[in-house]
Amino acid sequence: MRAKTLMVMGTASDVGKSVVVTALCRAFARNGVRVAPFKSQNMSNNAAVCPGGGEIGRAQAVQAEACGLEPSVEMNPVLLKPESESGCQVVIRGRPRFHMKAREHERYRAEAWPEIVRSYEALAENFDLIVIEGAGGSRI
Repeated sequence: MRAKTLMVMGTASDVGKSVVVTALCRAFARNGVRVAPFKSQNMSNNAAVCPGGGEIGRAQAVQAEACGLEPSVEMNPVLLKPESESGCQVVIRGRPRFHMKAREHERYRAEAWPEIVRSYEALAENFDLIVIEGAGGSRI
């Protein structure tokens, strides 16, 4: 059976999406639902190391814990680690792949999208529910 999905979205960064997803994951898990968190792309320097290696956003690691799961690179397949105002390190499925400037989006899309789809499908085959955290935006 393929998992159902619930997406939590917000209009900016730091509006509480991660906290809401964590709470929903805990509530569903406590009610016997096999639930997993998912955030396809996260921009953060706050990373957590998964068992077996690889890093994901710290928020997704906390969400995994709320589900009663070990964190997995499937839960956050793309982590963008800012290095400057216009560039970042691209971490795909837990491993650093390349450095990217803001305007170098084609390579990113070509390498990241298939991995995002692969990770989502892996979770969808193994859980009843996936709670997706949408991306925020810039603060002004």
